[in-house]
Amino acid sequence: MKPRDPDALIARAGVRGNPDRDQHFLVDDRVLDRLPTYLTDIDADTSHVLEIGGGTGALTDRLLAAAGDGGTGADRDEGDRSVDGGVTVVERDPDLAAFLREEFAEQIDAGRLTVIEGDALEVALPEFSASVSNLPYGVSSEITFRLLPEQRPLVLMFQREFAERMVAEPGTSEYGRLSVSTQHYADVELVETVPRQAFSPQPAVQSAVIRAVPAEPDYEVDDEDFFFRFVKALFTQRRKTIRNGIRNTAHISGLSDPEAVVEATDEAVLRKRPDAMSPAAFAELTQLALTVDSPDGSN
Repeated sequence: MKPRDPDALIARAGVRGNPDRDQHFLVDDRVLDRLPTYLTDIDADTSHVLEIGGGTGALTDRLLAAAGDGGTGADRDEGDRSVDGGVTVVERDPDLAAFLREEFAEQIDAGRLTVIEGDALEVALPEFSASVSNLPYGVSSEITFRLLPEQRPLVLMFQREFAERMVAEPGTSEYGRLSVSTQHYADVELVETVPRQAFSPQPAVQSAVIRAVPAEPDYEVDDEDFFFRFVKALFTQRRKTIRNGIRNTAHISGLSDPEAVVEATDEAVLRKRPDAMSPAAFAELTQLALTVDSPDGSN
């Protein structure tokens, strides 16, 4: 069956994208057709695909063609996290959620689509096997770090600059807290850049698609919350050395004795700046800080 035309969907919905509400509808058929393939290319489990921000359903339509069969045949209650197959789409705009229920009534009745109306940062997300989403850029970071700990393959659209920071390597100007945090959870690659012309209305920036494949880090951290907090603290002083960063950011990291951590850290590390530290190096420093700052191993 031929995929639904994105412009026709917008016309049937009777809506226009609203940049003030982060609504930029993806209308390029070529991009829409490619997005699901970034999962199938790696033989990812597509039995239950989660889409955040369904809009008028152009991507939803393509995902239904790629996702597994099964389902309940009704809009699932927000507290139900069962896996029934097919696609679950989360849409915060009540008018668009209503349109999706009308446009895809046949797929809903057949148990292949579930529409959850609500904010993706607040509703209970279902269990899912993978996610493909054109995220609202204003909350892309918050949504991403809700999805990454689920340890599922992700294909996500972002503002290009944000995506480049996610995949950046140590020693580059783009490398930062976002790079370390993302790469802690997954192997991430930028698979496609998307021009402004692919959207209606056109955003002010270019976009990019990343694919994140869950991967265990090659290091260990005893306190993940402290690890992220410590990385955040040091990157607030990215132009400072690690020595000064540890000393100056105890109010962020929560260290009670930053000077003791400085004294215990190798001089070669103290001379580095945060953008020269790999995730593994941050993890090693985190473990040292936990040991020195809290002799019982807690922070």
